Amino acid sequence: MASNITFHEGTVSSDERVKLLKQQGVTIWLTGLSASGKSTIACALEQHLLHLHRFTYRLDGDNIRFGLNKDLGFDEKSRNENIRRIGEVSKLFANSCCVAITAFISPYRADRDFARQIHDKDSLPFVEVFVDAPLSVVEQRDPKGLYKKARAGEIKDFTGISAPYEAPEKPEIHINTAETDVAESVRIITQYLVNHGYISETS
Repeated sequence: MASNITFHEGTVSSDERVKLLKQQGVTIWLTGLSASGKSTIACALEQHLLHLHRFTYRLDGDNIRFGLNKDLGFDEKSRNENIRRIGEVSKLFANSCCVAITAFISPYRADRDFARQIHDKDSLPFVEVFVDAPLSVVEQRDPKGLYKKARAGEIKDFTGISAPYEAPEKPEIHINTAETDVAESVRIITQYLVNHGYISETS
């Protein structure tokens, strides 16, 4: 880090943001295998929260690679950096009192722990959601044909096939999408936010 930079504190306090926006900033971190349902749940959750008049924004794994992280590949080092950047960006959103929804495979436990730690350091809530589905189920879904290509050796370092996925050990929310549909998944996450006082139950 450069030695000639200084962090500038703003004149707007966190308490003031919470009071004016009537919600607490929080990051909802969806992690799971490709085709487990992360992006689908994230989209539905974002729409639901917006309909409740909540300040929310979704950061999607594929979309981020078109801009902020377009310089990164899929090797382990690049994946680490991908998640580091997203952790920092989601923290900024949460700091603005936004409900930041991230949908990334984020296969390495250490990278997810880093994202949690930088939120904890700034006293910002971090909710890890394990979007779980058996490999047999996600391979059957395979909407982009990626598992088929990975099995054929056309894609290297593919999570779940030729690269590891380290499942969360103690996620705040665990959703098995082989048994739970999108609507119920959104209800579960929303209820968690309400129960912990991050958002109010009424619009």
